[in-house]
Amino acid sequence: QVQLVESGGGSVQTGASLRLSCAVSGGAFAMYNMGWFRQAGGKERESVARITYTGDATSYPDAVKGRFTISRDNAKNTVYLQMNNLKPEDTAVYYCAAARGRLPSTTTSDYWGQGTQVTVSE
Repeated sequence: QVQLVESGGGSVQTGASLRLSCAVSGGAFAMYNMGWFRQAGGKERESVARITYTGDATSYPDAVKGRFTISRDNAKNTVYLQMNNLKPEDTAVYYCAAARGRLPSTTTSDYWGQGTQVTVSE
């Protein structure tokens, strides 16, 4: 069974940086396209970053482009999300997800982590 475990969340002030990690076990990590998603209170879950299984392509929505960077280390079975210049609107629970054969989305991911809270105060 594939398991995803996020870490690195916390409470920071506006303008700070955080790096989230997602450790994957129980599967062929190098074959999975990976993604980071977030869900704020009362809102739908949304994608914030995606990376192909080779790591050669990434995508971001406009809300985080230029501030967030997704990367992966296939030797460590880990995907990262570097978040810079954080804003209060980035406050949410952040989840990582894995999908094989397609990019992960809120409806097509094969596996999800349990989430890690990120809180950004002014």
